[in-house]
Amino acid sequence: MTAAVPRTRLVVGISGASGFVYGARLLELLRTLDVETHLVITRAAQLTMAHETDYKLADIVARADVYHRADNVAASIASGSFRTLGMIVAPCSMKTLAEIACGASSSLLTRAADVTLKERRPLVLLARETPLTLAHLRNMLSITEMGGIVAPPVPAFYARPASLAQMVDHTLGRALDLFGLDAGTALRWGETDTDSPICKQHPSITKEHA
Repeated sequence: MTAAVPRTRLVVGISGASGFVYGARLLELLRTLDVETHLVITRAAQLTMAHETDYKLADIVARADVYHRADNVAASIASGSFRTLGMIVAPCSMKTLAEIACGASSSLLTRAADVTLKERRPLVLLARETPLTLAHLRNMLSITEMGGIVAPPVPAFYARPASLAQMVDHTLGRALDLFGLDAGTALRWGETDTDSPICKQHPSITKEHA
């Protein structure tokens, strides 16, 4: 008897770097794509949330299908036998990046990232820091050599974003591309889709790229 194929799952980590909005908005986009989300938020991320947004933890938890406490290392996502599409950390702090780079699983978030790498699944880290030290760069190199993808949330100015929300959506759209998921929020160079949300927001760009 053939086992049922599980609904598409993605692990979403939110760490303490500036840019909590990336993780919050990502959960919204994944819900529209009918992707089952497994969320883990570090304690530092909760502090950043309080400084940068008006969200409460309950608001973010409600956007996920499953919420795992960062200290619950016995959670499903801590095991490679739990099948997922991969994992994205948005945003990813340099502390979290360093732990992943050296395989130090001090929390469920970094353990889940370690599992993602060992199972050869896509791991995407929206690394947030500037300027970068040599230690940061070496850690990024280590992660890349292990098969992870370091994707700093760099704005694409060719999209002529009119708001911070549009910049966030474009970045997340490109990040989701790495999992084969199309959120419809990224303006694609050389492509014209007048029905896409981003093109409706920028009709002049659509005409220019046609």
